[in-house]
Amino acid sequence: MSRTASMSAPVLPIRGRLRPLGLGDVRITGGFWAERQSVNAVASLAHIEHWLEREGWIRNFDLAASGDSDIARARRGREFSDSEIYKLLEAMAWEIGRTSDEGLESRFRSIVGRVAAAQEPDGYLNTKFGRPGQAPRWSDLEWGHELYCVGHLLQAAVARARTRPGADDGLVEVARRAADNVCETFGPDGIDGLCGHAGIETALVEFARVTEDDRYLAQAALFVDRRGHGRLSDVEFGREYFQDERPVRHATVLRGHAVRANYLAAGAADVAVELKDASLLDAVRTQWQNTVARRTYVTGGQGSRHQDEAFGEDWVLPPDRAYSETCAGIGSVMLAWRLLLADGDPRYADLIERTLFNVVSTSPSADGRSFFYTNTLHRRELGTLPDADRPSLRAAASLRAPWFEVSCCPTNVARTLASLTAYVATSDDEGLQLHQYMPGTVTHRRADGRELRVSVVTGYPYDGEIRVRIDTDDAQPWSLSLRVPGWATEGATLTVAGQTRPVGPGAVTERRTWRRGDEVVLRLPMAPRFTHPHTRIDAVRGCVAVERGPLVYALESVDVPGIETVDELRVDTSQAPRLVDGQVTVRCERVRTDEHDWPYWTGPNGSTPVAGEEFDEVPLVEYHAWANRGPSTMRVWLPAKP
Repeated sequence: MSRTASMSAPVLPIRGRLRPLGLGDVRITGGFWAERQSVNAVASLAHIEHWLEREGWIRNFDLAASGDSDIARARRGREFSDSEIYKLLEAMAWEIGRTSDEGLESRFRSIVGRVAAAQEPDGYLNTKFGRPGQAPRWSDLEWGHELYCVGHLLQAAVARARTRPGADDGLVEVARRAADNVCETFGPDGIDGLCGHAGIETALVEFARVTEDDRYLAQAALFVDRRGHGRLSDVEFGREYFQDERPVRHATVLRGHAVRANYLAAGAADVAVELKDASLLDAVRTQWQNTVARRTYVTGGQGSRHQDEAFGEDWVLPPDRAYSETCAGIGSVMLAWRLLLADGDPRYADLIERTLFNVVSTSPSADGRSFFYTNTLHRRELGTLPDADRPSLRAAASLRAPWFEVSCCPTNVARTLASLTAYVATSDDEGLQLHQYMPGTVTHRRADGRELRVSVVTGYPYDGEIRVRIDTDDAQPWSLSLRVPGWATEGATLTVAGQTRPVGPGAVTERRTWRRGDEVVLRLPMAPRFTHPHTRIDAVRGCVAVERGPLVYALESVDVPGIETVDELRVDTSQAPRLVDGQVTVRCERVRTDEHDWPYWTGPNGSTPVAGEEFDEVPLVEYHAWANRGPSTMRVWLPAKP
């Protein structure tokens, strides 16, 4: 695939097993994700822009441009606040590419102008460093986030270049000058350093793909290879926090800060694909496999330690202490997508689906104006509504908050939802592959000029029927591939030309000479099911979770009148979960824990059923929708009745 391809997508590798289809090729026309994209466009983008203005984070660029000698005192926000403006610009760029919203275009250009005015003559751009009263440039590589911020600037420029090629707003040129400054400063003859927060690596590779300038690719590769050799100072969390204690090629699992770890692995995958570096790509594959097998929550969330926002050790996945940062989930999607493009293995798409439905869509409220930073799987006490007029501490918000002192997650969700169509389908020399199911259309023009076009009709994730209609005639055979999710171990079928056959997890491919009006129907088993944890996950031993299709469910106290906390209930696993009038339900009994002066005892356990307190149909809520009805207690992993 040529680097000059006109497709609008966040990731466009020049080689790999699969080629992504972008915003111009895929349209989401209804259902779960169309609703979320609409809320993102109508509410979230304006909400984020409002808070960035209100908190003074955009004004920081005005201060820098004015030469205000008091900028060290007047500047607002943390050292990485510049990146939030860049992520908003990226989200706006994708949304403009998706909808051609003229009002959004005007707002985009206004912010770009303020950013551009703050750029130094040599291309350096950061509002926190290098001016009177501020620390010198590049003086705090561990915590300063200067390179990280440049990375998000480059990603915003990539989005703009791919959605509006040749636009005269100047963002791409601003990014080019900033990238040149990075290469000059940190190239082979410059500072032998790297950033404490990965992210510049993926951005440099993608910027190289946009500009066809391999200097940026070479710099990304240099940053990847510098990691893991102790170039960063040791900190209280250890160099593992920065992934600087072991080279990327020697690591076998993602560790340390979960967002940094996923961003680094994604950048390493990009470098490996571009440079045909098989050993580097193998290392990233191994890290992904071991992380999914031992360090990932049932929701797809990653990161179980609050103190350093980090992965815990293998099998350490406590639900009540799940950090599961929204940004880590987005980083996981970024990594899995790159590996899917490289290898074509549908397991990567399985994790993307799980994470999108149960982490990314969980963060924003139904109205798109408040967010979870972290995503616990067990809420023991009623939460308190955050102050709608003040930023919340990151993990202190027991309910979704309108803004945070560290607001990386709202902007990250916004850019992901705005570009979501780019994660739906791919092509190869044989035909089309559908990885995520949502109503819409997929179009692909092949190198020989032939156009392949299909329509998807489905009520997924609530209905398991995915009906794919062929909308073009073609005299030559081509292949249509559909993903059967890993959870669909029994009961999935594929119907083609009136013939139905059972199919199992993985990719199922049908190759034939298609005619307009032909249909392929994939039917997935959608009965609710109990999910059991690995025996080595101590924190949830004796518990079960409930899933239906790709959705994880939770027990929320607002659905059980008379119950103070969901911890009073245990589920009867002798009766399978049921679907009653569209609501997933389970059978439970209420238990009373005997009170003692000492919380341990010998003999029978200290919990006894409360006489007559059995509930035949306790409703469960989709995990992504919990906490939309006020304060509640909640748990995903339910203690099973002995």
